[in-house]
Amino acid sequence: MNSSIVVAFAALLLLTLLALLWSRWPAWLKGLLVLAVTAFYFHADEVLHGQWGWPSPDALPARFVLLAAVIEEPDAKSPGALYVWVNALEGGRPAARPRAYRLPYSKDLHALLNEGMKKVRQGVSQLGTSEPRPGPRGFAWLRPGSDEQVVKIRDLPVPQLPEK
Repeated sequence: MNSSIVVAFAALLLLTLLALLWSRWPAWLKGLLVLAVTAFYFHADEVLHGQWGWPSPDALPARFVLLAAVIEEPDAKSPGALYVWVNALEGGRPAARPRAYRLPYSKDLHALLNEGMKKVRQGVSQLGTSEPRPGPRGFAWLRPGSDEQVVKIRDLPVPQLPEK
């Protein structure tokens, strides 16, 4: 799938380049073409970014149910990562579809996810909360992985059935 996307974007770039260099279109139409292709690129990037099944680098939802976790420990070749599969809670109910997220590796979060997954395997559902790490933001968006968050995981309360 990745190679077909790359080929499609390369073909679009080639057609745009041919239209800009060898067509007799007026300058305003060429400018409009450049703007349209640029807008299409960002739209396609957003669509692919949100495609289900790919781990999202976005922040975790504010409240979620932990379904699974895979830990990739850091080594000489990679900085490591934590992959979690969660189901967001929206209005007290689980979202329609679960989502995979990729988090930067940290030992504390690694230990927290290990404990949570032990309880999930024992049949105890885990409720997670996430909020942005407090502190100065500044130019943090320039440093990948700097958008860390505070994640907490606890046992999901057992639902109480109404009395008859």
